[in-house]
Parts: sequence; structure tokens; C-alpha cells
Amino acid sequence: MTLLEAYRRTGADPPFGDSRRAHGVRFEGYYWRFTDAAAGRVVIALCGACRDAAGTWALVALAAQPGGLVRSALVPVAHADPDGLGIVAGGVLRGTPGSLHVDLGPDARLDVALREPRPWPPRRAFGALGPAQLVPGLPQYWHPHLLGARVEGEARLGEETVDLSAATAYAEKNWGPAFTEHWWWGQAQGFPGADACVAFAGGRIALAGVHTAPTAVVVRVEDRVLRLAPPLARMTAAVGEAGWRIHGRSARWAVEIEGEAAGEAAVLPVPVPGRREVQDRSHQYLAGRLRVVVRRGRRTWFAGESGLAGLERWA
Repeated sequence: MTLLEAYRRTGADPPFGDSRRAHGVRFEGYYWRFTDAAAGRVVIALCGACRDAAGTWALVALAAQPGGLVRSALVPVAHADPDGLGIVAGGVLRGTPGSLHVDLGPDARLDVALREPRPWPPRRAFGALGPAQLVPGLPQYWHPHLLGARVEGEARLGEETVDLSAATAYAEKNWGPAFTEHWWWGQAQGFPGADACVAFAGGRIALAGVHTAPTAVVVRVEDRVLRLAPPLARMTAAVGEAGWRIHGRSARWAVEIEGEAAGEAAVLPVPVPGRREVQDRSHQYLAGRLRVVVRRGRRTWFAGESGLAGLERWA
């Protein structure tokens, strides 16, 4: 094992590293979200790959709104690619930078290609967490690596086959020793009249005996990508029954995000590394409302609202 491999097995990434690669930690999470604003439809797919003494296994899930479909399976054999973005979970899921295939039975399938991707800017030294990605041993790491793409393909959702060619795609990874105990998250596309993508994630953690609740925000508008995360930005989050309220401020930028739940939450399973079990701990609203305002100095750089936002909170 090289020094770099040993370092990445702590969960950390060096500057200009590829966070999409499997790190060798106990948990590697993969998540895709497809938003069809014209149809008012959202489809998500996720895969949690877990390492234990017997090898790598995975949880795979597919969910959609409207309709409330949620399907999942525990797959005994999986492979997370250490050389790039890639995950294979038996014959149930195969994900690459340009495609995703999910087969959870005759009423829960997804087969899409991703075209004209809007990836994380490759020349940036740090990902969504900023310099925090250098720190070994964090409870959870997060990085949205695909901030938009044109979709070709379809999904089978219950009794309906859905054409996703009008959808836009988003994808992210999270990883660590296990899925964090405290978590808030949101993602939205489908802003009327704007080619934009917003994502945020945070949680309560303890570092060196100090309790903190860091949050990171990423906003893409056309070709410009903005990231706000500690310690280069002051971030505050208020997440509860009233919704999601995220505020971030750096020397030049300010971001305000407000999220509101809508409809019933999809109850999604979460894998338990080391036990080959899942728990129904994640409650994710697939089509909530999200408003965002981004200012540079006193000037509003972007303002928009989406009614197809993914919003999640749990503790």
C-alpha cells in the first residue's frame, strides 16, 4: 500500500484529487437524481457499498415522485472502483461517469445515458468541502461531482414506463466509516428560466472533543460554480420542523437557502456497515420547495425557486 492509498483510506483527499474514486473506507455512497421539470417528476437512485471482513456488499434503492415508488435490495457482492467513478452491485446496479443501470425487478428499473455533463470544475484544488477534505478521519465526507447533464433513457416505475429524455441529472458521493448519525441535505434543479443547480449538506460532528455543525453549499449557474464551506466561509444552519434554513457568507459572496417539505417523505433504507443490515432511517422529500438567493457584494447574482427539490433531515 502506498502512502497516498493509506491516506485516502482515512477518507481524506489531497488537493486536485479525484473524490469520485473509492477510498477504501467502510462506506462509499453513490447517489443520482433526475429532475424532469416539465413533467413534475423526480427519480432517484442510490447505492451504499460497504466493506467488511467477507468483502464488499451494497444496498441499492430506487424511488420516484409522483407515485411514491420506493424499491430496494441488499446485494451480497459489489465492487467500488478505486481508479475512477464506478460502482457495480451484482446484476442490480452499474454506474459509470456516462451511464446508470438499475434493475430492482419488473416494476423498478432505470436505464439512462448521461450526455453533455456539467462536472465539478477539474482545475479546482478542493471539492465541495473545501480544505476540510484534507482532514483524515472525519465522520462523513461529501462531494457533488455532477452538477447537471442531459439524460437519454427511461425508467420503469410501477405500471408506467417513463421517458426521461427531458430530465436533467445530478450525482454525488459521500463516504466515511459509516453513514453519519446527524445529517441535513438538499438538492434542486428545475429552476424556471435558469440553467442552475443547488446542493448543500451538513451535520453535527465532534472533533477533538468539540461539537460543531459544519455545512457546505454548492451553486452552479451555467458555467460558474460557487462553493461556500468552512473555514473559508461562515456557515449557519437551522433545520427542523419549520424547514431548512442555510446561510453562508465569505469575503465576497453570500448565500441564503430556504427549503420547505411538500407531500409525504420517501422512507429510504440506510446500510449498516459490519452487519449487512439496513435501517429505514432516511426521510427524504423528493419534491419539496427550495428558494435560493446568491449575492456578490450588494448585487444579486442569482435568485430562483424550484418546486422539485430533494430535502432530507435525520438524527
